[in-house]
Amino acid sequence: MQKVVFEAVSPAGFLFARYLVMPACALVLLVHAYGLRFPTVPRTDLLALARLGFFGHVLHVGTVTYGIHWSTAFSSSLILACGPVFTLLILRFSGIERMTRAQVAGAAIACGGVLVFLSDKLFAGRWSAGAGDLVLLVSASFFSYYTVASKPLIERHGGLVVMAYATLLGAAPIVALTAPAGLRVQWTDFGPWIWLGLLFAIVVSAFVGWLVWGWVNAVRGVARTAPMMYGMPPVAGLISWIAVGEAFTATKIAGAMIALGGVALAQFAGGASLPVAFRMRLPSVRSAASRR
Repeated sequence: MQKVVFEAVSPAGFLFARYLVMPACALVLLVHAYGLRFPTVPRTDLLALARLGFFGHVLHVGTVTYGIHWSTAFSSSLILACGPVFTLLILRFSGIERMTRAQVAGAAIACGGVLVFLSDKLFAGRWSAGAGDLVLLVSASFFSYYTVASKPLIERHGGLVVMAYATLLGAAPIVALTAPAGLRVQWTDFGPWIWLGLLFAIVVSAFVGWLVWGWVNAVRGVARTAPMMYGMPPVAGLISWIAVGEAFTATKIAGAMIALGGVALAQFAGGASLPVAFRMRLPSVRSAASRR
């Protein structure tokens, strides 16, 4: 759906619209949970939230938007599903958690699978799509950093506050950077389907989707919900095959299976979806409202 919208509004126009709507959604959520008295945050944590907004929104969402535009729907979902490998690597190099041999092997297998997956495009001379996949890999690492860096902030302030404040702080630079492109878009020329797709991608997929995912993790636990991530590439592949006729070669399918297998091994080798030091439960909107 995003790729269809990009053809009408451009990736920069999409980012401009997204970060006009997302802060409004974040404010509505804060008012719903806390009324007009928002939680106060110490200056040090406010700076950390600003840094979180920069990595999670400016860098991650900014690069992932262009990566999806340059790549295909199936490729985008597969590359982004490799995020847990980057999370484990960041935890390892930051000294939070040691990786087991099985996790190291899983990370290596995932990297090998991605290389096989990319080779299908590079050997065919599709350099733009291959570059899009590489951009998505970098984007996945940004989101993994966001995941790791948000943990102590969520423990102190709750998932709702961290998500809303990081969105508000990260929106301003994106709006400033994309305003020239966004203002050039002829928004009144679009039909209802483009507007429906735009609002779905921003409100339902980006905002409500993150909220629901956080709520499910809190209720069911990360270990039970993490396998749902592996449903993204097959679903995206099926829809892109039906909607836009995306083709799947044997090399692409083999690379995808190897990559996802490696991610699964790295993620679940220790018997859990994330290392013990990184598990947490996110407070729900209802619990935040009850503290007003």
